[in-house]
Amino acid sequence: MEKTILITGCSSGIGYCVAKALHTHGYRVFATARRQESVEMLLNEGLESFRLDLQDSDSIAQAFEHVMHQTNGELYALFNNGAYGLPGAIEDLSRKALRDQFETNVLGWQELTNLVLPVMRKQGYGRIIQNSSVLGFVSLPYRGAYNATKYAIEGLSDTMRLELTGSNIYVSLIEPGPIESKFRENAVKMLAKYVDVEKSIHRERYRKVLKRLNTKGPAVPFTLPPEAVLRRVVHALESDKPHPRYYVTFPTYLFGILKRFLSTRTLDALLARSGGDH
Repeated sequence: MEKTILITGCSSGIGYCVAKALHTHGYRVFATARRQESVEMLLNEGLESFRLDLQDSDSIAQAFEHVMHQTNGELYALFNNGAYGLPGAIEDLSRKALRDQFETNVLGWQELTNLVLPVMRKQGYGRIIQNSSVLGFVSLPYRGAYNATKYAIEGLSDTMRLELTGSNIYVSLIEPGPIESKFRENAVKMLAKYVDVEKSIHRERYRKVLKRLNTKGPAVPFTLPPEAVLRRVVHALESDKPHPRYYVTFPTYLFGILKRFLSTRTLDALLARSGGDH
């Protein structure tokens, strides 16, 4: 069995790290990215790469057909990773802002997954790995759109896992906390695109949010390199019984425990302090 994997969002951060490492370890990696310049970079580094824009159904279909052509209609694994964060108070987010966030972070993933699943059912095996977040089970203020997309991914993944019982197709959620990447850099661009900061009642908070997002290097404690996620992805790919969930970083473990034992009001008070201004 050739170890083939399709990965979205490989231009930087987790997707880039996982694609490079798996390629080195003998996987046939299809590393996709939204921008053509990112594709060219990946090609120059020896990876098989092509465009896949998660907001574009035609792009998703073309990418899938390309993989099928290259693999004679088989695929071992899909790593849904491509996503972005949209900062902003919920009351400042337009319907379009929310729609765009869901198109990339949720609907594009599910559309691609729904193309892959019949292939995996036919061949009798497969792995679906979803790069969720600690924000898929706890919420922080000024991250409402991103929180909502990750909660949606958690719900879809849990349901797929149940529906795939006995199929030899496994669904695993990766739940990182802070990871070194260009996530904050991209979030600054999205805030500027979708939110009029100066006209918002939250403008003073946004200035603090922007200060955090523009910080060079780790902006919060316990930030880990993307290799921490890679280790969980490898286990999800190679274990006979991959875990339904993989926690990554201390904050994910901490909030996982606190959510089990604290009341909602107590947890709200903690989350409001930890996520509002920095």
